[in-house]
Amino acid sequence: MEPRPDATRGRGVLASAAAAITVLAVIGVTNALSSNGGGTLIITPDPPPGPVAMRMVGYGHAAIAVPKVWGTNASRCGIPHRDTVLIDDPAAASYCDLPRPPDVDSVELGTDPPSGFQVDEVFLVNGVRAERRKTTCASDDVCWGAVGLPSLHVWFRASSSTDASVVDEILSRIEILPDRVGVPSSRTTDGRDSTAYAKSLRELGLRTEISTRTSTVYKPGRLVSVSPSPGTLLSPGETVTLTVIK
Repeated sequence: MEPRPDATRGRGVLASAAAAITVLAVIGVTNALSSNGGGTLIITPDPPPGPVAMRMVGYGHAAIAVPKVWGTNASRCGIPHRDTVLIDDPAAASYCDLPRPPDVDSVELGTDPPSGFQVDEVFLVNGVRAERRKTTCASDDVCWGAVGLPSLHVWFRASSSTDASVVDEILSRIEILPDRVGVPSSRTTDGRDSTAYAKSLRELGLRTEISTRTSTVYKPGRLVSVSPSPGTLLSPGETVTLTVIK
């Protein structure tokens, strides 16, 4: 069976395109050789990678920069399974004996000193007293350290199964931001009292809006969700919506 005319033309176009690409490639190499005296082929190295894109997360005016590619609460039973920031992580309350994968870095925001915290160093972050727990590594090759800002009721616990120096580098990115407000954890109150939590938001300069829902399980006044979520940085005067059981 003879090929259809349109198929023949298609093969002819592809063949012509391939030939043209080959000619252009030869011309490019020839020009490169000629521009260098005809003797050496010039190979331009790839440019160095640019800076890692970061995002800020925090409670109140205390915040820390983390890579944008990091997850949020990417953990199982409180154990990170990829690089992540842990903010009001519901899984953190149910630890289980899971190993931490290698090369995983994380930072956890808390309103109280983490277990095992001790003050090894005192310094200032933008004029605010900070307490540092030095970085140590356990037998499972997980290293951790922490920085607390007692006057702001914020602690940052960084951990890594990569290297101890990674922990120190993470904790070096803590800042005090007077013109920004991180939505605080509801744990700054008892975690259930919507009235007390709304008051803490207003004290930080944020507005509150109440959305209600019914429940056959929870009592009226119970706080069930916050939007934007804790850790999100806002400008003073922005609104946080609280969903409360009516």
